[in-house]
Amino acid sequence: MIKSIDKKRKIILVLALIFCYSGTELLMIPYQRALETVVYKYGSRGDEVKQIQTKLKNWGYYFDGIDGIYGYKTYTAVKYFQSKNGLTSDGIAGNQTLAAMGISTETSNSTASSSGGENKSSTSNQNAELLARLINGEARGEPYEGQVAVGAVVLNRVGDSRFPSTIAGVIYQPGAFTAIADGQINAKVVQSSINAAEDALNGWDPSGGAVYYFNPDTATSAWIWSRPLIKVIGKHRFCN
Repeated sequence: MIKSIDKKRKIILVLALIFCYSGTELLMIPYQRALETVVYKYGSRGDEVKQIQTKLKNWGYYFDGIDGIYGYKTYTAVKYFQSKNGLTSDGIAGNQTLAAMGISTETSNSTASSSGGENKSSTSNQNAELLARLINGEARGEPYEGQVAVGAVVLNRVGDSRFPSTIAGVIYQPGAFTAIADGQINAKVVQSSINAAEDALNGWDPSGGAVYYFNPDTATSAWIWSRPLIKVIGKHRFCN
C-alpha cells in the first residue's frame, strides 16, 4: 500500500513539473516575439532609417533630406504611407510597415556581414510576395492569364524609365493601383495569385508589353481611355 502511494506521488510530481515547464514556455512566447520585432520610431537613428527615408522619398511621401534621423518629418511621412496603404497609422515603422516598404527585418541588422547572394535571395522572395499581393488585390477572380498580365504590367513599369525602378516602388507609387487605396493589398492571398506572380517573374507577359490596364466598368479617369489598347483579358483593358 505504501509503495502504491509513493508511485502516485511520483507521478503527480512529474506531471506538476511538466505543467510548470510548459507554462513557462507559454509565458516566454510573447517575450520571444517581442525580441523578434523590429521597430523604428521617433528618435531612432541609423542606416535602416535612411532606407525608410529613401523609399518614402522615392514614392512621394517624404520631402526632406536622407539623414538617418527619425524626426518629425519622417514620422509624418510614415504615417501618411501607412494611411494610404491600409496599415495602422501610428507613425511607427514596425515589421508590417517595413514589409510593406520591401525592407527585410531579417537582414536589416546584418547587411554588412551577409553575402550578396543571401541579400538577393531575400529581396527576390519579398518581391514575389509583394507582387502576389498586388495581383491578389487587383485581379483576384480574373482569368489566370489576366492575373499574370497584371503582374507583367508591374514588371514592365520597372523596366520603363517613366516609372520607379523597383517592384515595391512601382506598386507603392502614389495613385498607381486601386488595391493600395482600398486596402485590398492586404487581403488574404489565394494560390492563383502566388502562381501568377511566379509566372510573371519568370518572364510570361500576356499583356503584350502593357504598362497600363483598367476596368472600363469602374474607371473614372478620362485620360486612361486615351491609351492605345493592346488587348482585353477578362474585365481589364491592357494599354501602352
